[in-house]
Amino acid sequence: MLFVEYPKCSTCKKAKAWLDAHGLTYTDRHIVGKNPTAAEVKKWHKRSGLPLKRFFNTSGMLYREMGLSKKLPNMTEEEMYKLLATDGMLVKRPILVLEDSVLTGFQEAEWAKALGL
Repeated sequence: MLFVEYPKCSTCKKAKAWLDAHGLTYTDRHIVGKNPTAAEVKKWHKRSGLPLKRFFNTSGMLYREMGLSKKLPNMTEEEMYKLLATDGMLVKRPILVLEDSVLTGFQEAEWAKALGL
C-alpha cells in the first residue's frame, strides 16, 4: 500500500504511528516532494468512491488563499485533477492507497475496516 503524507502534519503522524503499531508495511511518499499527478488523483478518486472535493485540503492556507470554496463548484473534474496536481498542499492528507480502495484523511475505524483489522 502507498501512504501519501506531509511529514509535519499531525494527522499524518498519527496515521503513520497507527500503521506502524499494527505492523503494516507501506511505501511512504512525501506529498510535496512528490506531488500526485493529475492522472494519479483521477485514478485514486475513481477507486475511492468519494466526492472529488474530499481530495482537497479545505482547511489549508493555500485552499483559502486561492478562494477555492467559491471556484470549485464551477470547475470540471478534469480542471480539479489538474489543480490538485499543481501543489501537494492542496491535497487532503494522509492518503492511503490500497489495491481496491483509497482513503483520505485519517479515520481510525475506517482504516481498520478497509485493512481488515
